[in-house]
Amino acid sequence: MDDRRIYYSFHDLPGGAPREYGGGYPRSGIRFSRTEVTHIAIAMAVLTVAFAFVFVPRPPLEHLGAVVSNIPLSFLAIATAFFCHELAHKYMGQRYGYWSEFRMFPQGLLFALLLGVFAGIVFAAPGAVQIFGRPTREEGGKISAAGPATNVLIALVFTGVWLVSGGLAGEIALFVASINAFLAFFNLIPFGPLDGRKIMHWRAEVWGVLTALSVALFVTLLYL
Repeated sequence: MDDRRIYYSFHDLPGGAPREYGGGYPRSGIRFSRTEVTHIAIAMAVLTVAFAFVFVPRPPLEHLGAVVSNIPLSFLAIATAFFCHELAHKYMGQRYGYWSEFRMFPQGLLFALLLGVFAGIVFAAPGAVQIFGRPTREEGGKISAAGPATNVLIALVFTGVWLVSGGLAGEIALFVASINAFLAFFNLIPFGPLDGRKIMHWRAEVWGVLTALSVALFVTLLYL
């Protein structure tokens, strides 16, 4: 395995060559390093706080009680959409035997926090799964597709929960499904380092199916 870097999320991260784990990863299961766990925890904490500010009235610093009450729902959204998306990339990368670890992007996290607090939106590059090696076109396509495909699957599951639930549970399910459908669609845009470009380079029909599903889900959830 050489040290050429291949990135599967929407920001290319700086960093040196990775430390190997006994000659590479096994092709089953999933493995985390201490550094990676720390980066994941920090990224999720910052994104959870940033997202909690999105749904409070302006100016948000006068409604900190509402921000605190939003934390559980915000964490659920970040855990199902952001974390599961990156975990899927990592799992597929390790399955093919490549060094695959999440690394946060401090500037991106700071930008996300500032946008969430002062602009009421969360749009940034909080971090990415770094994969070192030379995947084939098929391997690269499958690694890239794993993230948005996971979001589509989660959106479908929570849409089902929404359809059979009512009250608060139904509202939460609708919210989680919508967030995942949107994140899937965003990452499927075939531009720059986004997943969509790599998937389309591998198999355009796979990209088309995932894109159609994510758009159909998001539009349905938005207008129903």
